[in-house]
Amino acid sequence: MALIGRFFAVIIGFCAACLVASIVVLWAIFFPEMTDMSVDIDQGAINLILGFGFVLVSGFALLPAAIIALITEVFSIRHVLAYAVGGALAGLFCYLGFIPFDTVNMTFNGIVRRHLEVMVGAGILGGVVYWLIAGRNAGRWRDVPPASPPPALPPLPR
Repeated sequence: MALIGRFFAVIIGFCAACLVASIVVLWAIFFPEMTDMSVDIDQGAINLILGFGFVLVSGFALLPAAIIALITEVFSIRHVLAYAVGGALAGLFCYLGFIPFDTVNMTFNGIVRRHLEVMVGAGILGGVVYWLIAGRNAGRWRDVPPASPPPALPPLPR
């Protein structure tokens, strides 16, 4: 029963991490010059952009994030730094999945440093959000609850 609850925690953590990562990626790409938060923006357009961004980020990050979640659950890794590094790796792999690879020279062609930094940063934030929701209790579903102490004996009569 604890495993089923853990599965739902992982799914909810993944969805929240993808939402945060998509907000970071879309904000950095669509509004790179925006530093003032009081700029008037159409809220309907933002909702539409975030919806598509969530679908894209969650679709491309599903396999790397599932591998990282599986590793952390199996080895009961609960440290926030592990999830931040795992999120950074997931962001890196998602970005490199979009870049063409030249097999003759064994290099990636067309890497834009800012986009790479944005994807890695979004992965780090996604990893931390996942840790907040599901990672802090990784592997605890396997722990055996402590046995209850035996009932106390009544005092001896004097």
